[in-house]
Amino acid sequence: MIIVVMGVAGAGKTTVGTLLAQQLGWEFADADAFHSAQNIEKIRRGIPLTDEDRAPWLTALREAIRRWIAAKKNVVLACSALKQTYRKHLCAGPEVKIVYLKGDYDLIFRRLEHRKGHFATGQLLASQFGDLEEPTHAVVVEINHSPAELVAEIRARLGLNSA
Repeated sequence: MIIVVMGVAGAGKTTVGTLLAQQLGWEFADADAFHSAQNIEKIRRGIPLTDEDRAPWLTALREAIRRWIAAKKNVVLACSALKQTYRKHLCAGPEVKIVYLKGDYDLIFRRLEHRKGHFATGQLLASQFGDLEEPTHAVVVEINHSPAELVAEIRARLGLNSA
């Protein structure tokens, strides 16, 4: 199974995804590692990425997902996947499950203002919310709980409590 933990910057994708992968004994991957140096520099400078910027990134992610599926790997992937077309591109098979970390703008903005060492800043949050198309076929969890509580809810909703 491939679990794509999605949401805007600051929603907790990496924190929740890492904890989920650790609890399950699965591999964890961060979609940020698939961005080009040019994309990362744009994000660092507060310049929103365009669909054209994201196209090679999404292709690389889809190929990674296909390889994981072919190798029968279980992976948790932290990925913004803001638009329905992005998620459709990432869903390379029925093994892919989407988990949406949902939170309100103010909460996430406060998180980003206190985050250190990440290239995405609060500057980009408005554009991320502007691009966000909330998924209709996903496990939706509200982020106003601890990471451990979110992981417990995700595991229960995906039937992964026995792992």
